[in-house]
Amino acid sequence: MNKLLSMLLMLAVLTGCTTKDWRIASRESAGIAPSPETTKEAVLQVYGASTWGWRGWFAIHTWIATKPANETSYTVYEVIGWRQHRGLPAMRIEKDLPDRYWFGERPRLLKEFRGEVAEHLIGSVDRAAKGYPWPDIYKAFPGPNSNTFTAWIAKQVPELGLDLPFSAIGSSYASSKVK
Repeated sequence: MNKLLSMLLMLAVLTGCTTKDWRIASRESAGIAPSPETTKEAVLQVYGASTWGWRGWFAIHTWIATKPANETSYTVYEVIGWRQHRGLPAMRIEKDLPDRYWFGERPRLLKEFRGEVAEHLIGSVDRAAKGYPWPDIYKAFPGPNSNTFTAWIAKQVPELGLDLPFSAIGSSYASSKVK
């Protein structure tokens, strides 16, 4: 048992070491989202990307991006834990690139709606996000975290039909705490 524990500890230490630097990791658009300048219809997208460092082996960070019809920019809804270190709320709702690399990790599209369906859902997503019960709290495990936030919105807006993957650690936190 001690040998197994030692091996697991060594693996955790070794995989925690990385030559990557989050400060210079890509935060550019992955080119997944349609251009808001040329796409006039409403767009709602849910993204996920591997988390930073060794946690990315088994966990993702999720967020939602919306663009109402005829808008020329996207609004991104997400929770980021390290914002708290700067005295900011963990919850972030801001105009931004919808499909940014998550600190060097390419996002993948988990769900997409366009047109009238997206237009209808955008208001519901915005209201759900603004009603999130833990905007100033972040705990990587068991939550609340970025995946708790996305799951909260999905629970409040069932029309999204959003089932987050198993790797969205913390997504069940909302269900266990709020009925």
